[in-house]
Amino acid sequence: MTDKLTQRAKDIIKKILYITIATSNKNGEPWNSPVYSAFDKEYNFYWASWKENQHSKNIKENNQIFIVIYDSTVLEGTGEGVYIKAKAYELGGVKEISDALSCLDGRVNKKPHSPQQFLGNMPRRVYKAVPEKVWMNVDGDVNGEHVDKRIEVDLWKKKK
Repeated sequence: MTDKLTQRAKDIIKKILYITIATSNKNGEPWNSPVYSAFDKEYNFYWASWKENQHSKNIKENNQIFIVIYDSTVLEGTGEGVYIKAKAYELGGVKEISDALSCLDGRVNKKPHSPQQFLGNMPRRVYKAVPEKVWMNVDGDVNGEHVDKRIEVDLWKKKK
């Protein structure tokens, strides 16, 4: 079952362009933001945001985030989601920003960006989320009642 769920998680990640990131500041006040994203072969996620957005400020104070990638393109009651506990970082080096932009710009054939557009006094920054744990939702039953359960999946497991 988990191999099938892992493949479904990979399919959803590939299909859905926007992830929702949940952040909180140092006082624990939550914030939730949808962002256009891309990912690399290790399933690290990247996005660009204005450095003054609340989620960007929160990441500076508390790099623990939660990501949800939900496939809402399906019929009601059949949606599936990928749930990811991660650590997020603002990228600061030209090489790491360039690598992230390759993922972001290449995802839907966008006009290429320069790393310099995300450095110094420029308003936006590039962020990276490194997953720590990943889950998929599955249907469950408790005492005859439907519940939505989570099963951990391993995106990095090599196929046999």
